[in-house]
Amino acid sequence: MTSIIWFAMGIVVASALLGSLVLGFLTPPISSVITLQEKCEKIAKEGFQIHASYPDLQLDQLPTGDMNRLMYLDEMWIKDCVSGLSAESIFNIVQKVEHDFYTGQ
Repeated sequence: MTSIIWFAMGIVVASALLGSLVLGFLTPPISSVITLQEKCEKIAKEGFQIHASYPDLQLDQLPTGDMNRLMYLDEMWIKDCVSGLSAESIFNIVQKVEHDFYTGQ
């Protein structure tokens, strides 16, 4: 009877360890998420500054250098930020960039 209990306890411990390893591999390290958030904040800040400089113009009406830069930033935003962060993180970045811009920070 005691050997069955020890065997069951061994299975429980092994399952817990295996589950912990699987979760460790599936979740990205927090430092990489923070680094990605900082990168995305810089992209959003630069793109927002370009948009704010020309509030009434469409993309094709911008000066060529600003238009090309904005298109590059938009591509990076979609490729890196939208695909790599949660919707909540993206929303928080956008709110922070707008707040910082309008408060002069």
